[in-house]
Amino acid sequence: MADYASEKGVKVQTVAGDPPAPFEGQVWYNSSTGSHRVNKGALVSAWATGVNMNESKWGRGSSVDSVSAAIAFSGAPGTTAAESYNGTAWSVDTPINTNRYWGGSAGTQTSALLFGGVDPPPGAAITESWNGTSWTEVSDLNTSRFSTNGTGTDNTSALCFAGNMRPGFGTQTELWNGTNWTEVNDVNFGREYAASRIGTATSALMVAGYPPYSGNVESWNGTNWTEVNDFAGGEYKKEAMGAGTTSSAIVAGGTPTSDSSYAWNGTNWSATSPINTGRSHIAASGTSSTEAYIYGGGPPETNTTEEFSETGGTQNISSS
Repeated sequence: MADYASEKGVKVQTVAGDPPAPFEGQVWYNSSTGSHRVNKGALVSAWATGVNMNESKWGRGSSVDSVSAAIAFSGAPGTTAAESYNGTAWSVDTPINTNRYWGGSAGTQTSALLFGGVDPPPGAAITESWNGTSWTEVSDLNTSRFSTNGTGTDNTSALCFAGNMRPGFGTQTELWNGTNWTEVNDVNFGREYAASRIGTATSALMVAGYPPYSGNVESWNGTNWTEVNDFAGGEYKKEAMGAGTTSSAIVAGGTPTSDSSYAWNGTNWSATSPINTGRSHIAASGTSSTEAYIYGGGPPETNTTEEFSETGGTQNISSS
């Protein structure tokens, strides 16, 4: 078998990092990460229209897993409906027990949690757990709320934070251990409608929201909330979607009806390609700033979906 040098006429360079200005097609070995890397040319990002959901809803709960395996549930106008996505199509799933919208959510397509919400006001404390087959009511939140935020890996580990307590915007944070909710350290600024579903119960991000705090962003380390760099340019944004982790996330849409989209690299925000249909109250799933899926939203309520992808740029091609 021919090696790289004999095929391309050059040897693979070893670099303690990445070259400062690699040319398109250049391959090198990053000794710091133990990875072979390649520059695939200019980085291009885009949102592509996907398969429509069965129902048009906004304010839905959703999972935080991959774009090819997701579940969306509840929503407004008030519904108990749930739908699952397999990467190709949406299918009707087992409905939740209590009709509501604007609840917090966490988990995956086969292990999810829905908590809080409203229909009608005031906010609810009800929590429901999904095991991939059915929804079961479990222990309530300590504080009733709606327009709340949440994230988590499955139905045994989740975080609920802030929200509308009617009256007032709460700072309360609660941690779910699979059996009970425990109050932990508060967020710094009470708010509702923040972009959430970013991270886990021990490492999360809360972005912007209402009332506007100049795009205030807070990061959770499992113990405390810390203010980090504001949302891009201090843009006022509420009811936007969020997906990814505390080191690689994407936020898009929002109110006023917006099509803007921004990526987070763990330190700063940068503009990415806008979504095709501006909207707010969006459900979402995804694992990073380069993989996200949005569905539903409004107003008016919609069943449209979009998938975010990136091509080009510097990428790993192998790891030692």
